[in-house]
Amino acid sequence: MLGLKLPTDPRWANIAEKNIEEILTDHAYCEQKAASTAISLIVGYPEKSELVDKMTALAREEMGHFQMVHNRIMQRGLTLGRERKDAYVGELSTFFPKGGDRELRLIHRLLVCALIEARSCERFRVLSENLEDKELSEFYHTLMISEANHYTMFLKLARKYGNREEVDQMWQDLLEYEAEVISKLGTEGLIHG
Repeated sequence: MLGLKLPTDPRWANIAEKNIEEILTDHAYCEQKAASTAISLIVGYPEKSELVDKMTALAREEMGHFQMVHNRIMQRGLTLGRERKDAYVGELSTFFPKGGDRELRLIHRLLVCALIEARSCERFRVLSENLEDKELSEFYHTLMISEANHYTMFLKLARKYGNREEVDQMWQDLLEYEAEVISKLGTEGLIHG
């Protein structure tokens, strides 16, 4: 369903479980960044009413997820650490050329967002199926479903605002590139790392 070309090695869950404080902190910031991205899309494309409506709802939902993760951090007697650089997102953001047509830039952003959500969904599935901590396992199962919905929303919006055939080709090219990026990651206690 997600179309990812390279699945996460289930052993990544072992790394995550040994670094749960790092995972939770990184996850919290992923949710915050997703909310910020939704707001940025509203600011950049205010004339697209459907996009504004969907991004408004998404920003609220992502900040709700941030709060849920932060609550789990506090329940464990931990504190939210400092933000981590997300090498994965940084690499994905280099795939499409900068500048150019405003509408094409929107499609590029939507596709990158779709892919980040797809990979997050897949990573949350790995966590939900492999963590020994049952509470966190159930938590990640719930969030996995949300991420799948976000992935499909972003992909549908990209297809709405662009030529379907061209968008689908860009999507396939981005998926191939993402497989190269993710093949170099997976050794750290980070959601995408």
